[in-house]
Amino acid sequence: MRVLAIDTALAACSAAVLDTEHGGIVASESLPMMRGHAEALIPLLARVMERSGMGFPDIDRVVVTTGPGSFTGLRVGISAARGIALAAKKPAVGLSTLAAYAAPHIAADNTVPVVSAIDARHEHVYLQVFGPGGRSSTPRLATLREAAHAASPSPAWIVGSAAQSVADAVAKTNAAPASVDARAAPDIAWVARMGATLPEGQSPPRPQYLRAPDAQPQYAAQLPRR
Repeated sequence: MRVLAIDTALAACSAAVLDTEHGGIVASESLPMMRGHAEALIPLLARVMERSGMGFPDIDRVVVTTGPGSFTGLRVGISAARGIALAAKKPAVGLSTLAAYAAPHIAADNTVPVVSAIDARHEHVYLQVFGPGGRSSTPRLATLREAAHAASPSPAWIVGSAAQSVADAVAKTNAAPASVDARAAPDIAWVARMGATLPEGQSPPRPQYLRAPDAQPQYAAQLPRR
């Protein structure tokens, strides 16, 4: 299977092409950035596809991270994935950003719990716990204290952009230190690998925000319609 993976959910603009039958990841690129995904993504995709030696019609499916993450970043990546899939007449599938963070650690040892946490600001995180054997909790918005409680049983991996903050909160309880992977964005290679395993027939990818945006429409300031 040939998979095009896209991630613009957090602090990187990334893409990769996976060929499961011929060598795994054949091309990839990841640019660290907090803003500017819309301007960077299309040129980045062009470079990755050129290095892969493939065209979009050669891809069997497109996978994109669906959040939680940046409101603008998510829409950039998901719009691109859906547009490419529509033009190439191929399926597009979505992958939770929390699951993408956890994937390499679950693959390495699925007997160790993985606590995936993304910074949601104001002492909150987006949280999902992956237990032994593939069990997982429902993704949710949680306080840092709640995340630390979820990560207290040891041994455990704490992963995600808020991993260090959660680990610091765990340390205050004098619990055993946890293993931490605090990278700013998921590994795009694992987004691609997970994308190859997702079931077909899913609905088109949609953003997974887990909370309402901080900015709200100012209805009181609207001008009357004519």
